Amino acid sequence: MQLIGAGLPRTGTLTQKEALETLGLGPCYHWVNIIADLDQVELWHRVLDGEQGVLGGILEGYESTVDWPGGFFARELAEMHPQAKVLLSVRDADAWEPSYRETIWSMSHGDGLIRHLSDARREVDPRWRRYLELVHRMLWSEVSPFAAGREPEDMKRQMTAWNETIKEAIPAERLLVWSVTEGWGPLCEFLEAPEPDAPLPHANDRETFVGRVAEGAINTLVAWRDAKAQAPA
Repeated sequence: MQLIGAGLPRTGTLTQKEALETLGLGPCYHWVNIIADLDQVELWHRVLDGEQGVLGGILEGYESTVDWPGGFFARELAEMHPQAKVLLSVRDADAWEPSYRETIWSMSHGDGLIRHLSDARREVDPRWRRYLELVHRMLWSEVSPFAAGREPEDMKRQMTAWNETIKEAIPAERLLVWSVTEGWGPLCEFLEAPEPDAPLPHANDRETFVGRVAEGAINTLVAWRDAKAQAPA
């Protein structure tokens, strides 16, 4: 492991994944790895339960990790890989909070299409049910960074508190505090890597997130309907 991402979700983490893989620090583990393979959900529950050795096994072969669930364990990973650098991606709180609320928060607590489709999938897909339990444990339970309130100002304060916790835990010479709006320069300097000619990638806007959840739910519900229709009477 060469680089550990400690930034919260909705701080440009999929952009970071693509950027790091462009710079040769791939494969990079990201929450999309779980969405693509829900069998990994139980492994992360075991990590949260404190089972030793599971975290290293999940991330074996990965050169970097950004977003959560890796970021949730950034301090533990930094101890496991003392040679690895740590990237704390940041975003203006007033921009971050509505982005978070319209995507991840809405999937769990909202009253829109993304929540209702996710809830419907939960009823017919046990793996998705466990996935939503994992989201709750990492983002809303008493051990999460957002245990102290879900209102906008609460969320912004807790975002700032998380960032400060990382800054205090990681030595300054090992840590880069970076926003994707800064472009390649600071990231490449930190990693001692040549700066690519192409612009920094831009990925995972709100529509992409909502589309991924919605498409997965619709496909699962259609498959469930077809299986019910083909079942013997």
